[in-house]
Amino acid sequence: MTKKKKMLTGADIFFESLREEGVEKVFGYPGGATIKIYEKLYDIDFLEHILTRHEQGATHAADGYARVTGKVGVVLVTSGPGATNTVTGIANAYLDSIPMVIFTGQVPTSLIGNDAFQEADIVGITRPITKHNFIVRDVKELASTIKKAFYIASTGRPGPVLIDMPKDMIAAECEYEYPEKVEIRGYKPTVKGHKNQIKKAAKMIREAKRPLLYVGGGVVMSNASKELTEFAHKNNIPVTNTLLGLGTFPGTDPQFLGMLGMHGTYYANQAVNNCDVLIAVGARFDDRVTGTTETFAADAYKIHIDIDPSVIDKNVLVDLPIVGDAKGILEELLKELSDKPSQKDWWTQIEGWKKDCPLEYKRPDDQLRTQYVIERISEKTNGDAIVVSDVGQHQMWVAQYYKFNHPRSHVSSGGLGTMGFSVPAAVGVAFANLNRPIVSISGDGGFQMNMQELITAFYHNLPIKFFIMNNCFLGMVRQWQELFHEKKYSFTDLCDSNPIFTNIGTALGIESFSIYKPEDVDDILDKVFAINDRPVLVEFKVSKEDLVFPMVPAGSSISDMIHKRLKPKGDIL
Repeated sequence: MTKKKKMLTGADIFFESLREEGVEKVFGYPGGATIKIYEKLYDIDFLEHILTRHEQGATHAADGYARVTGKVGVVLVTSGPGATNTVTGIANAYLDSIPMVIFTGQVPTSLIGNDAFQEADIVGITRPITKHNFIVRDVKELASTIKKAFYIASTGRPGPVLIDMPKDMIAAECEYEYPEKVEIRGYKPTVKGHKNQIKKAAKMIREAKRPLLYVGGGVVMSNASKELTEFAHKNNIPVTNTLLGLGTFPGTDPQFLGMLGMHGTYYANQAVNNCDVLIAVGARFDDRVTGTTETFAADAYKIHIDIDPSVIDKNVLVDLPIVGDAKGILEELLKELSDKPSQKDWWTQIEGWKKDCPLEYKRPDDQLRTQYVIERISEKTNGDAIVVSDVGQHQMWVAQYYKFNHPRSHVSSGGLGTMGFSVPAAVGVAFANLNRPIVSISGDGGFQMNMQELITAFYHNLPIKFFIMNNCFLGMVRQWQELFHEKKYSFTDLCDSNPIFTNIGTALGIESFSIYKPEDVDDILDKVFAINDRPVLVEFKVSKEDLVFPMVPAGSSISDMIHKRLKPKGDIL
């Protein structure tokens, strides 16, 4: 059964299809190949188009919007450079499993392959970094293609889907009908977990003496935080999160061990390597978590719950896979497990690790430290803000010292590690209208990569707190240079080339502040969190030489953590 047919242009079909999908926000930038769409957009009132200042900014904004709403982020750009400028944002969304649909304009079909003006094979370019992509060669297929794209992007393991629209297809006419359902041969995501596998998992968990929950971003995508928390509490199981899993379990809960992996807590990593049953939920055993895979939870019985069958046994061999939606599987496990074992010895051991090596740093003296600023932000917001971190040292300190109490509160580039992500992603978050404080935290290096999106924030009076942790270095690269590359700080010192950040903010109409004293932190935070009708920028001039600890060197076991600086010969100071 289909809706009543009517003659429409491709541009009309584009908007009618977005209406059918319930799209409310589109992030984009116009150009010649999409000019007919933007002509129609002039009179469209059911959605809002947000003009970013760069196409990469549009993709990161749509990414941030999707992460906090759970909806599909939508991007609209032109052909050629407009399309290629989206590549980093698409790759970022692909590695972090973010549902997005990217619409790119294209030269007319008759010119494809002729090296026409502003032609780029964006379908070929993005094939390895999209869940799927399409080029529309018949306007009659546009509506069904859009339906498929939204379905693919949002089901199974989410991800970005690209639709390339030649200019003549946008102008062409055909009878319009929007499909009511999608049938794609070969694409049938498994949602329900296998009952026998769930029963086996429940038996192993029931008999475990040292169980551990290892939780990733899949629990966020599944909206399974409530079920996860109930499951952990009911069975008295400690919980550790990946970077993208933060917020799925309350950061202030006594059962929370913090993040695991390269910059995880000592006690989380010790728990991984000493547990007897490891329950991985919505996580993919990536290299920043596992370190050397041969030693990762080597003696544990591994249960892996994930909706994507391709990640099962991909990096680490597991004993019991359960393919399906995390929310439904956790609900079934809750039914199977009715007892609450005390596991007193296990918790005593964990508390011992916490005492032996707590997460700590040198408290403020005459220098302002990023860890202290983040800790104060966490306390001022009670862990209820949406924190959009960029990539680098500050990103790891956010993961360590901000206590996330809610899912979809931590927005960061995980798999790709994209510097320049935070500023535009925070813009997208702000358009979700969640009535919660929005904090963008960037290093001085990453901030400069997409700082043009401050203009978008200013134009729309978005209440974002843009915080720059300025240590005058590309801090994380500098850390590796200090620890492993003979302190050869090659092209990581920005001290002489950084701009005056407050001047940039002021020039763009944003009230801007700069502080360097620890005693000024509380006052400036109180001041900026009281501003809720416009963006504000604060530069924190932080210690230049702080390093992120603990740290697992690349290629090492997560048991081999560095806790302090190294002497020149490799000894611990």
